[in-house]
Amino acid sequence: MMWMIGILLFLIGLIAGTVGSLAGLGGGVIIVPSILFLSEVSYGIGDLTPAVAVGTSLFLIILTALASTVSFSKQKRVDYKSGWIFFLACAPGTIVGAYLTKLFEVDTYLILFGLLMVFVSIVLSIKERGMKFRLKATVKRVLQDGSGNTYEYGYHQVFAIVFSFIVGMISGMFGIGGGSLLVPMMVLLFTFPPHVATATSMFVILLSAGVGSVAHIVQGNVDWMLVAFLAPGSWLGGKLGAWISARLSSKALLNFFRIVILLLAVRMIADGLHLI
Repeated sequence: MMWMIGILLFLIGLIAGTVGSLAGLGGGVIIVPSILFLSEVSYGIGDLTPAVAVGTSLFLIILTALASTVSFSKQKRVDYKSGWIFFLACAPGTIVGAYLTKLFEVDTYLILFGLLMVFVSIVLSIKERGMKFRLKATVKRVLQDGSGNTYEYGYHQVFAIVFSFIVGMISGMFGIGGGSLLVPMMVLLFTFPPHVATATSMFVILLSAGVGSVAHIVQGNVDWMLVAFLAPGSWLGGKLGAWISARLSSKALLNFFRIVILLLAVRMIADGLHLI
């Protein structure tokens, strides 16, 4: 029985790492609901609270984000300067969110998480139809990737700092690494190309997940047995997702991101309603 659980958790980690890296999410959108579901059906991993699921997820996101960032860095698609600015705002929010996690029951947690993902998917659908809500850029950036493509884009610094704090808080609460909101912020509200947005998002996720993990470890919210089984898959998935991402067009990458979070949203809301 134990080896079956180990293989299942490895596969969850692999899928989470691949999808998370590919879409710039970090993987928590798959790890958190998956291990909560396994816990609820008593599938060999014991009872988990949302706080422990989030703490475990955030620790694993560090591995996924590190593997992804290393691969994206080789592709020269990470905007480190912008990433550090976003992170300095995300970090305090992540700590606040980590302590707010205890306020949620499993059913309420899943429903709220799912509704958040539906909202993000709708926002991205609006962009796909040509409706853009771009803020005036106060910071201009130019980046040339490893393939020789040059990108010119920018962002409104004050808004980016405020929104990044909110993203960090949601990341700490839900264990999702913040990418589900950070990528839409960069693509929809600013002028980041999707490939640069996902790569830079993974760098920010790496830093903010590290901060959030410390807060959760201090509170005893990390299940180290689950980490041991999920970690190898998360690491491999992070590298695999970055490899696949480099071979997709910007439109395909954005569509993949939107579809993934919408499917996960439907599943989480359904699971949450089932538990009420």
